[in-house]
Amino acid sequence: MAIPRRNSRVPLSHIDGRVMSNGKLEGIFTPNLVPLDSRGEINESELRRYVDWLIERGVHGLYPNGSTGEFTRFTVEERRRIVEIIADQVRGRVPILAGAAEANVRETLRACEYYCSLGVRAVAIVAPFYYKLSPDAVYAYFKEIGDNTPVDVTLYNIPLFASPIDVPTVQRLSDECERIVAIKDSSGDIPHMIRMIQAVRKNRPDFAFLTGWDAALMPLLLVGADGGTNASSGVVPELTRKLYELTKSGRLDEARELQYGLVSLFDKMILESEFPDGFRAAAALRGFSLGTGRQPISDRQKVDLDSLRDSLQCMLAEHGFTDEPPGGCPPAGSGNDVDCDAIRHVVANVVAELRRRGVA
Repeated sequence: MAIPRRNSRVPLSHIDGRVMSNGKLEGIFTPNLVPLDSRGEINESELRRYVDWLIERGVHGLYPNGSTGEFTRFTVEERRRIVEIIADQVRGRVPILAGAAEANVRETLRACEYYCSLGVRAVAIVAPFYYKLSPDAVYAYFKEIGDNTPVDVTLYNIPLFASPIDVPTVQRLSDECERIVAIKDSSGDIPHMIRMIQAVRKNRPDFAFLTGWDAALMPLLLVGADGGTNASSGVVPELTRKLYELTKSGRLDEARELQYGLVSLFDKMILESEFPDGFRAAAALRGFSLGTGRQPISDRQKVDLDSLRDSLQCMLAEHGFTDEPPGGCPPAGSGNDVDCDAIRHVVANVVAELRRRGVA
């Protein structure tokens, strides 16, 4: 399969007759969960229904084949099919940021070419995983992709699972590769995001910074991030979008309270089960048939997941998204609450730093 070189760049406005937005990546891009049927196969009708539901509730874009979408648990053909289904169902209503990470640069470029033909806005590519690479090797990997991709690329920094992408590498790639247009950072490291923005934005004002860490969405928006790819938005898209809008409009007291609640829900989903089973369980409580994930779980994990579902149902019921479970819910404040003082401290420091720099 031939990969277009830089001098044969595909125009952003039209690809295979589909109109694409070439604006900056901004807002909340939902990392799509993938519904499975009783055989463990992609449940296409339920995936289409889920896509419509997310769009109707105001998410700014969709992000298939990410970590929340369990991309490593699907075959190459299945990953392509997932994006095909979503692109067909979306039909240009919102931009799509498609995960295109494969095990090597050639397969990744083939994925870039294929997703480009489907009309996605951009692709997200994680740094090489399994092998721990030096910054020079990470740069060389993305430089090869940036020089040969027919579609815009978002770097995906997730140090927990892949070689980290450091600030000098982001700056160098943003300066040298016009097709590299954004970074999705899932480290949750606020100073790291500040350093990237300082290093890149002066030369590339069009370059977007997205956070994948829900617990720090508000602080990261305050320091200059453009949006997020937040797993919580696949469960409570209404709250995630509202948090984005309140923060961007400067309604910080309201945003802060919403961030507190989102942290509690996010922690429950991510810390008390295997990722992303907590998110799958919570999305099922919103009315979707997600099926059983492909990662086998033990009998003890099944019991723990049943208990988690009750807790999640109570949390969702507080926001009016579900009914309480049959046994009811414990009184508010009887459990372990989020550390509001700690979050207030983080937000206050961020706002103080912005004011010191004359941008708030």
